[in-house]
Amino acid sequence: MKTRDEIRFLLNGEAVALRDVKPDETLLDHLRLQRRLTGTKEGCAEGDCGACTVLVGRLQAGGLVYESVNACIRFVGSLDGCHVVTVEHLKRPDGGLHPVQQAMVDYHGSQCGFCTPGFVMSLYALWMREPQPSDRAIEKALQGNLCRCTGYEPIVRAAHAISSYGDASADPLKAERDAVTKSLVAMKDGARVEIGSGGERLVVPASLDDLAAVLEAEPKATIVAGATDVGLWVTKLMRDIAPVVFIGGLDELHGIEEDGNVIRIGAGVSYTEAFALLARRIPPLADLIDRIGGEQVRNMGTIGGNIANGSPIGDTPPPLIALGATLTLRKGGARRTIPLEDFFIDYGKQDRAPGEFVEAVNVPVPGAETRFEVWKISKRRDEDITAVLGAFNIAIADGKVASARIAYGGMAATPKRAKAVEAALVGKPWTAESIEGALSAFEEDYKPITDMRASADYRMLAARNLLRRFFLDGVAGHVPLQVSRYEAA
Repeated sequence: MKTRDEIRFLLNGEAVALRDVKPDETLLDHLRLQRRLTGTKEGCAEGDCGACTVLVGRLQAGGLVYESVNACIRFVGSLDGCHVVTVEHLKRPDGGLHPVQQAMVDYHGSQCGFCTPGFVMSLYALWMREPQPSDRAIEKALQGNLCRCTGYEPIVRAAHAISSYGDASADPLKAERDAVTKSLVAMKDGARVEIGSGGERLVVPASLDDLAAVLEAEPKATIVAGATDVGLWVTKLMRDIAPVVFIGGLDELHGIEEDGNVIRIGAGVSYTEAFALLARRIPPLADLIDRIGGEQVRNMGTIGGNIANGSPIGDTPPPLIALGATLTLRKGGARRTIPLEDFFIDYGKQDRAPGEFVEAVNVPVPGAETRFEVWKISKRRDEDITAVLGAFNIAIADGKVASARIAYGGMAATPKRAKAVEAALVGKPWTAESIEGALSAFEEDYKPITDMRASADYRMLAARNLLRRFFLDGVAGHVPLQVSRYEAA
């Protein structure tokens, strides 16, 4: 196997090759401490506030895609073959303010200024995708950016005005795309990256087969895809994560494809990458993705990582369990496929052998005979951790419940099906009386806990009410239980 001992990437307009990289060195620390690029700020150090937002460009399906990411939880080891763009790189050809910056000045989008570079970078990424964005697109792009001063309206007005200051198609990141692409292609030399040893070791596998070989040799290694959770292990818990294997750059794990009525999602597919296909084929999953973190987190975080992490409050496992998804696991050259619900054994324990990794999740598309919904309860609507999440996949035939798959997160030590509730519904008339009669079965399925997010009583009540909601939302003529402000307007 061809190897090299350095990470290679572009930083603004400079080619960078690093040999002295710690496995847990964040991009934010590298920018501020090593490069003195202090426009990128540290606010929360957990991917919530957006003050550290930068753009990372990577080769994707033959093209170059720039995405906003949180530098505070992005590791330098994950940047091999990427282009990092910070706020210092923004300017007009004559050296003046970039259109995004000028719009923020003229529309009074900055007060104390601490959060401003992050807002600028998030708006920059949006402007390149959508030069004339809607309010909805702007709000979605800024979900992961917090400001305590302006009330956001000046920033939204600035976002609408950017194209009056310049042409997005003439922006340097557009004009220089061919040259940057050529540089990044040259960096992809097919070599495995190995830096350090023992407790300071990091590896970037060259391919999927190489990843399997690396994990057989290092079965206790920490696998890092998007780092949206592992990043917090470092910044908040001060955990030692070495040796680390970075898999975000493996093209074989970024595939998402349809095979009949099953969608196969590679373990490295981010929420952003999965969004378009899921929005078309399983719309409730796309609605859920819009509430997972902010744009930066969705650009980094992966569905495979959300599953492999095994958290009882992970957002994607309950709906995928309700859909009957299966998981493809690989160790060396051997693969096995199991029902996703069987992967979760107990709190912090999954059915994954040492050296084995999640390769893909296979998601059946619900048929016309079933109705599928998923709802998340959290203290804030956007960018917040789940208190209770309910997913429902129910078929009605001749007025009766023909089949039911119901799963919840936040109600047990693992994401878990409500099998007693399902049994109480199947074969019964699809009526309010049947729903009420099934509510007592929740006590057989779940014994929720009280913590900082919700009490046990609240969780039980919310779980029952979500089943009621599922029924009421399907009643003809029933007033929708949730109306967006865009629909209301």
